[in-house]
Amino acid sequence: MHSAIYGQLTVFHTIAAQGSISTAARQLEIGAPAVSKSLKQLEEHIGLPLFNRTTRKLELTEAGSLLLARTGEAVQSLQYAVESVHDLGQTPAGRVRITVPRIAYLLVLKPHFAEFCRRYPQVELEISMYDGTVDIIKEGFDLGIRFGHAIEENRVARKLLPPFRGGLYVSKAYADQFGVPQSLAELAQHKLIGFRFMTANSLFPLSLHENGHEVNIEMPTPLIVNSLEVVLDAVRQGLGIGRVFEPILALEADAADFIPVLERHWKHYPPLSLYYPQHSQKAKRIRVLIDFLAEKMASV
Repeated sequence: MHSAIYGQLTVFHTIAAQGSISTAARQLEIGAPAVSKSLKQLEEHIGLPLFNRTTRKLELTEAGSLLLARTGEAVQSLQYAVESVHDLGQTPAGRVRITVPRIAYLLVLKPHFAEFCRRYPQVELEISMYDGTVDIIKEGFDLGIRFGHAIEENRVARKLLPPFRGGLYVSKAYADQFGVPQSLAELAQHKLIGFRFMTANSLFPLSLHENGHEVNIEMPTPLIVNSLEVVLDAVRQGLGIGRVFEPILALEADAADFIPVLERHWKHYPPLSLYYPQHSQKAKRIRVLIDFLAEKMASV
């Protein structure tokens, strides 16, 4: 392999992530001419252009996209390995980027991230909330949290929270005016507070259990929201039946005012797990966050 290839690939990945040579230069803390030269040398070595250059931005060519996909994990693993040696005897420092769905923020990060920041003041914690699936290597994250254990190859999953139920609830005002359904068939005569994830075009289906099988229920949805907080507020206002995860409702001061509906049919959701590249925990700045979250969730 060409002796300078690792450095050139690092520059290439930084340009791809930042979208420009000047921004990549600032990220790498080197001059823009040096970044341009490194990219040119890599393109000459490969024999193909890696970016289409316009006056406004850089766009990956087909060759650039392929190189980015096939070298991403290797470059990141090398970076973690070098960093792990540099970390010996050092105080944890540097940026750690974590992507989480909103429910994970509320249940895992919100109660504890301030303590983490105080405990490790030289670690720059970046929290990104996104309810869709994220390829953490492609998107430049160090860690992620999501439902379930199924992960991509060369990732590690660590369970943070056990499975929990998604419940149906109404307020006393709604129950007094419309009653509380006693069977799945009666749900069609009631109103559901619809939920749409910010990353989805369709409404989140109402899925319940009946006789050991999962069934989807159709209901009128006069109100559609994309926030757990708004669902809670809509239930309080008596606007319909709301879907709320049990541990989310437990955080609310007025949780006792929410009346459960058809509890015997509620669905269990898989555990929330922390996931990360196989070798990322070698970097001290990442390892301390992994250990911190595991410590905090161990008692839940």
